[in-house]
Amino acid sequence: MKKLMLQAAAAAILAAGAMAVTSSAASASVVCNGEGECWHTHDTYKYDPAFGVTVHPDAWKWGDADHYKWREHEGRGYWKGGVWVTF
Repeated sequence: MKKLMLQAAAAAILAAGAMAVTSSAASASVVCNGEGECWHTHDTYKYDPAFGVTVHPDAWKWGDADHYKWREHEGRGYWKGGVWVTF
């Protein structure tokens, strides 16, 4: 019985560790371009510096004097000139 309990505890620890590793792979962010268009991402993407975007933490909020607007879109890409560009 004691051996069974130790095996169950070890399995629970391994499962918790696996969940921690997988949950860190997906990270929500707010991304904004130089034109003031912002959108949410559900995964971490590596944006080329030529795209001219800034990645903020998910809890980021713009200030009262800032001029941003939300432009949501599914998938991998970025907004440029009001057009969603996939990459």
